[in-house]
Amino acid sequence: MNYKALPKIDLHCHLDGSARPETLYELAVERRLKVPAMDKLKESLIAPEDCPSLDEYLKKFDLAVEVMQDKASLERITFELFEDAADENVKYMEVRFGPLLHMKKGLSLDEIISSVVSGMNRAVGMYDIEGGIILAVLRTMPTNDIDMLLDVGANYLDKGVVGFDLASSEVAGFCDIFKPYVMKAKSLGYKITIHAGETGVGQNVYDAVEIGATRIGHGIHIFNHKNAFDMVKKQHIVLENCPSSNVQTKAVASLLEHPIKDFYDAGIIVSINTDNRTVSNTTMTIEVQKVMETFNLSLDDYYAIFRYSVEGAFASESIKSKLLSYLQ
Repeated sequence: MNYKALPKIDLHCHLDGSARPETLYELAVERRLKVPAMDKLKESLIAPEDCPSLDEYLKKFDLAVEVMQDKASLERITFELFEDAADENVKYMEVRFGPLLHMKKGLSLDEIISSVVSGMNRAVGMYDIEGGIILAVLRTMPTNDIDMLLDVGANYLDKGVVGFDLASSEVAGFCDIFKPYVMKAKSLGYKITIHAGETGVGQNVYDAVEIGATRIGHGIHIFNHKNAFDMVKKQHIVLENCPSSNVQTKAVASLLEHPIKDFYDAGIIVSINTDNRTVSNTTMTIEVQKVMETFNLSLDDYYAIFRYSVEGAFASESIKSKLLSYLQ
């Protein structure tokens, strides 16, 4: 099967985890940042298959964040990410990033968000791809500036920004702290996706849906939490599964043990996503091929998952209709 030719949707892709290594090297040198030689650079950006934990995996983002502190780098890296996705027949992609991480050299939140939206729109205008931007906050950072982020980002709703996310390291019970911000985001018009159930805490998925998430980043560990499993199924919550990343972060022991097929068979709405194209050294083509071949999925199965992704996308109805037309 020609996996590259299949139309694809990526609902869970991090901007700072998906920058081209060559671009990061070039931009780092231009900005006089300390950077390893190109042959060593990829080692610092790509997580190994035997990455010991999610926290170790997250360290691979450090250089990208250091580079992405000006408008030009944010715009370029966003454009190139959508360009790379379009090249492998991704028809729709939602890219998430944490604007608060990019203020270290004086950029305003408006400058940061507008640069990323501009990069996406430039690619959408040049290639056969549609997209949206999800604004994320890291659960490990202070909450002082979240209200400001939501207010500034709201100016870009319907202009490229589509959603709000909570990301980074996962601890039990985090939803209580962030509930007011999620409720504010919903009231402003953001769609809500929350990283939960990635590292063993199924209750977090239940809590995330309770406070307003309609999609869950990863959600692997609902399989050992009946209430969360039942809630996800009953409420048609979309699980953004990222197979390669889930193996690397030890969310699952191996791809064969990934529950995506069990979820699919149980009638849960699953999607296939990259998470981080660079850090996980992957593409949507690779992720689709891995899932289809590991679990012996048919083309009809794949098209069903594609439809699930359309259903879960934070896109307009006209874009959803366009996406479904690729299956005809």
